[in-house]
Amino acid sequence: MSADPPGPAHQPAGTPGSLPVPAWEVDDLPEPQGEPFGPGGWAVGNLGYAVDGLVAGVTGLLVAEALDLGLTFVGWVSGNASGRSPLLAVGAAFVDLTPAWLKEWAVSSFGTGDKAVLFAGMAIVLALLFAAIGMVARTRHTVAAALVGGLGVLALIALLTRAGASPTDPIPLVVGLATTVWMLRRMVARTAVDGPSRREALGLAAAAAGVALAESARGSGGVAAANAGASRAAAAPVPTGLPAPTSAGAEVGVPGVAPWVVPNDSFYRIDTALVVPRLATESWRLRVYGEVEREVTLTWAQLLAKPLIQRHATLACVSNEVGGHLVGNALWTGWPVRELLREAGPKAGADMVLSRSVDGWTAGTPLEALTDDRDALLAVAMNGEALPFEHGFPVRLVVPGLYGYVSATKWVTELKITRFAVDMGYWTPRGWSALGPVKTASRIDVPRSGAQVSAGRVAVAGVAWAMHRGIQGVQVRVDDGPWADARLATEPTIDSWRQWVYEWDATPGSHVLTVRARDGAGEWQTSVQTRSDPDGATGHHSVTVRVG
Repeated sequence: MSADPPGPAHQPAGTPGSLPVPAWEVDDLPEPQGEPFGPGGWAVGNLGYAVDGLVAGVTGLLVAEALDLGLTFVGWVSGNASGRSPLLAVGAAFVDLTPAWLKEWAVSSFGTGDKAVLFAGMAIVLALLFAAIGMVARTRHTVAAALVGGLGVLALIALLTRAGASPTDPIPLVVGLATTVWMLRRMVARTAVDGPSRREALGLAAAAAGVALAESARGSGGVAAANAGASRAAAAPVPTGLPAPTSAGAEVGVPGVAPWVVPNDSFYRIDTALVVPRLATESWRLRVYGEVEREVTLTWAQLLAKPLIQRHATLACVSNEVGGHLVGNALWTGWPVRELLREAGPKAGADMVLSRSVDGWTAGTPLEALTDDRDALLAVAMNGEALPFEHGFPVRLVVPGLYGYVSATKWVTELKITRFAVDMGYWTPRGWSALGPVKTASRIDVPRSGAQVSAGRVAVAGVAWAMHRGIQGVQVRVDDGPWADARLATEPTIDSWRQWVYEWDATPGSHVLTVRARDGAGEWQTSVQTRSDPDGATGHHSVTVRVG
């Protein structure tokens, strides 16, 4: 009988025919020997160990995200779906902790692409961290494992502090962390003996593609997409046969001016949801509770049975800078919130309604704004179609006259009747004002700043808004000249913006055009330039044009 082959205890690591040294048996591994390039063509050294860390980290992330999708599927089948994704939880926590100035910079720099930039930034940071952990693991596996654990603790905190967190939420995270530590030990031990191989690069690419595929499935609704999509298809158009309010004369007919009613696919979207919630109508419920005489729970079928109305209303984001485009008008269909609140019966002293989205986001709205004559709606349709998922399907709040951060809750599931002295919405403790009334504003749409126009009659046109006060007048100034009245389109409702046009006799040269608006109360918008935080930007919009 032949003798057993010598094992790691009898044969030095790195000699021909030797087996890899188990990483958990030693803390220090020998430096790789031989050629400066391994069999796969990769440089032997820190680069190889950095790749080890990347492969281990991304593979662990893939396992966590795939397991999360599996558990979400089980929850969806059982009717108790919930999100457990560590990646999304960390991203959402980052959004929650974002200071006002950084939020403003992100929105002003990237607009509605801010979430894509966030994901890209997270990917870069995670890649650098995993690569650094891989290099640490070359000589200190215990320290590397502790670093992985530290990242896990941060992700665990993010998971358990999310709205609706459950005891099962950490399961994908724990399994993913264990996978990362296990793979890191094996790969670093192999690299110490044989050097890195091309298989590591292929493994990294495969794991990264897997994570991207998992997030793509989640972003499109995953297994619940078909159910939610069918639910929305069955709801469109919602409802039929309602008389539409008039909009005759609301357009000035100048090409380039924002349409009085903005199409759904062009309407701005600003929210904190990293993945758009996709809810089915049969599972949607709206709970009204708090300082009320009686709690009320409303289902989709009960809501559709109510006497719905249609109203044009303009929504504006508080992050909209002077001359910005985070504002738009649409035709909304829904049931007046005041009718629902009348059923619940707010108690004396209540002055705020804290609305909550299915993803935990909240807005604190003055009770008065939901009970007066402005027709704040529980909206179920937008421009004659069921709400797009991105704009709150199946039900959202639409409150004319208030910035969205204190009113426009999408995917709404709760209305808590409370007081400003007791509760705060999502953005108020982050430095934004509690009330958020929309400020009078105006914008020049044509000609664009930097445009060159011919001398002679030029149409200067745009929009102005002061929701629930209306627009009484608009004036345009050329350079430092006098203010001149613009012609206004009709105003079908004071809750929508108003188009305007000024016929300018343009003379050759460079000119600055400035606009200002006067609201229905007779107040001109201020010329003082302020930032959007804490309660909306102010100032006159100007464009510079060249007349040739």
